Amino acid sequence: MAVAGGSGKVHEHADGDAHDHSGHEHAHSHGDPKIYAGYFEDSQVKDRPLGDYAGDWQSVYPYLKDGTLDPVWKHKAEKGTSSVEEIRAEYEVGYKTDVDRITIDGDVVTFFKGDQGSKGTYAYDSKEILTYKKGNRGVRFIYKKTKGDVSAPQFIQFSDHGIAPNKAEHYHLYWGNDRAALLKEVTNWPTYYPSSLKADEIVSEMKAH
Repeated sequence: MAVAGGSGKVHEHADGDAHDHSGHEHAHSHGDPKIYAGYFEDSQVKDRPLGDYAGDWQSVYPYLKDGTLDPVWKHKAEKGTSSVEEIRAEYEVGYKTDVDRITIDGDVVTFFKGDQGSKGTYAYDSKEILTYKKGNRGVRFIYKKTKGDVSAPQFIQFSDHGIAPNKAEHYHLYWGNDRAALLKEVTNWPTYYPSSLKADEIVSEMKAH
């Protein structure tokens, strides 16, 4: 059982649930609210196929940088105890990435930095349940590279607040060559939404959760 570090800072998210940012997960409108808040039994956790994350995905970091997401920080601040500036600063660290687009087709994942793509083929490498300081938990679904470009990471770990097979609406992705070290990463969580969504749709999605 892995234990995640981090600040353990809690503030209210748009869904009204107290939320531990060392776990950085989101509650969604579907499913069991307890599970989405990070409270579940080990027996409820099921393996997930890479197909749950299939599609063409865009990073939300550029929207943070250009101010598009400012209404989201304001909305979160109104619901909780942190200031707009504090929330934005936390997400600045959280969302930061130079991978602005990811495509997942079958078992092939391509990471794009601008027009430059780095591609790997990935196989399921089990899951890890993380326990956060606040007492809630999260699951990382892990895939290991079996072949592909040297520049493609050896491991990718998805966190989308789901604990069993279900199509992801958005996800946080951790990647690198050290599986164990990635499990300890709780402050930087590059976040991806479908590339088909426009900026205002992403803002609406975030405010709804």
